[in-house]
Order: sequence, then C-alpha cells, then structure tokens
Amino acid sequence: MIQPAILEKLESLPESLQLKVLNYIDSLIQEKEQSLTSENAPKQYRFAGSMKGTFVLPLPEDFDKPLDDFEEYM
Repeated sequence: MIQPAILEKLESLPESLQLKVLNYIDSLIQEKEQSLTSENAPKQYRFAGSMKGTFVLPLPEDFDKPLDDFEEYM
C-alpha cells in the first residue's frame, strides 16, 4: 500500500514541513468536496437579454454567418 510509504517519508520530515503537508492534504480534501458539490448543483444558464422587459427571439445556428449575397442586394 501507499500509506506506509507516505507515513515513513512524513516522519522523516521536520515538523514545519509536516505542517505544510497537513495543510496541503486539507486543501486537497476541500477541493474534492467542492468538486463533488459542484457536480450535484443544478446547472445555471445565462439567458441573452435577460434584462427586465426584454423579449428574446430564438435565432438559427448560422445567424452570425456572413452574408455572401449582401453586396448584390445593396
């Protein structure tokens, strides 16, 4: 197992470095807990034009594609 190797190396460190290892482990645990809670959190979507009184029309996928025949139209 990896735990005995970790403990052996940890015991060889001075106490100040052992404290740094402990702080690092705490940060890893906190990071893991945050990732678990963010995975279970409902997804929040930002809606374009979500200001009060704004009406948003659905746009096609290619709405921002350049118009090739626009110059001919003008």
